Amino acid sequence: MAYKDLINQRKKDFEAVFEFAKNEAAGIRTGRASSSLVEDIRVDYLGSRLRIKELATINIPEPRAILIQPWDKGAIPAIEKGIKDSSLGLTPVVDSNGIRLNLPMLTAERRQEFIKLLKQKMEESRIKMRQIREDILKKVQNEVREKKAAEDDLFRAKEELQKIIDNFNKKIDDLFTKKEQELTTS
Repeated sequence: MAYKDLINQRKKDFEAVFEFAKNEAAGIRTGRASSSLVEDIRVDYLGSRLRIKELATINIPEPRAILIQPWDKGAIPAIEKGIKDSSLGLTPVVDSNGIRLNLPMLTAERRQEFIKLLKQKMEESRIKMRQIREDILKKVQNEVREKKAAEDDLFRAKEELQKIIDNFNKKIDDLFTKKEQELTTS
């Protein structure tokens, strides 16, 4: 198999890693309310692990408030437990409409913790991309060893993969910078 085919087959993996990074960044809270903070929190409901967005409507009635309205009121205790168990550090308030989350102002210390967490998540994404690159290169090396590909193919594959990695690293850097600004200015 030609190295270009290998790279094209795995491009979706690079995209998936970047989507993972975007979702991780969206899940880190700033001072503003956003449905992305809670929508992917998994809760145990009726024997299944479901995300909150699969169980409820999530609204932002105020800049620092999230209102979660489950379609089945029986899901309220499970959602409440899921939020308490998450790393958000928010206390859910249960009322007749559902669950309300009030976001307090972020302290400077908490902002730094979130920036550190963001750096960690972005580095995890870079590592995953490098692992994909190494996997592709190993396959190309094996083809060179088995005389199914030329030595030049290995160098071309390295160059092309480096361009892809550089492109995605730039996207990750831009994502980090944007989220870091949100964290420091909100």
